Amino acid sequence: MEFELTRMAIVYAHLIACCAALGLILMSDIAMVKQLISGDPRERMDPKHLQDLQNTVAMALVALWATGVAMIALDASFKGWEYFANPKLQAKITVVCLLTLNGVLLHHRVLPLMKKAGTLLNMSFSQRSFAVFAGSASAVSWFYAALLGVGRPLNWKYSLPQILAAYPVLIAGGFIGLMLLLAWAQYRTSESRAFEGTRFVGAQ
Repeated sequence: MEFELTRMAIVYAHLIACCAALGLILMSDIAMVKQLISGDPRERMDPKHLQDLQNTVAMALVALWATGVAMIALDASFKGWEYFANPKLQAKITVVCLLTLNGVLLHHRVLPLMKKAGTLLNMSFSQRSFAVFAGSASAVSWFYAALLGVGRPLNWKYSLPQILAAYPVLIAGGFIGLMLLLAWAQYRTSESRAFEGTRFVGAQ
């Protein structure tokens, strides 16, 4: 009984941290897509929002690591070392490790670029590609980790490669989709500028 209550408290804290991060990431991604659809490079992302997002997601990631390690240690103490042979657990640890490495990359490289440029449309192609790939990897990793967290039917039924098969596909799909949206937004912006330039010349 004590084991179950302790585990329930840890799982609850783990779930709250995950939901907080997922909600913020989803809202931020929706805001970015809306900005791209508007196609206005003068519409800049709020630096304070980016800083708050960065801080909150970082705290949520620390909380996820702390509660996740506590949960694994608690389960392993009762089930023994064979507990770590579960491919689903291995997959979740792999995704969370990649998520953490990508988070460090976002913190030190991508977010400073976003604060400076204000929008992806104002970045160079190489900077934009780098930011989009890191952002796609981050979003997919968070949602994939959440799926593995609730995916009890996956326990012991599939191999590690099978469980992770969709992971790179989703990242590639997110990257390609966002790059196409960026190309469309940039084309629309250039067309709008050309039209404004023609109207200005005609007015003279």
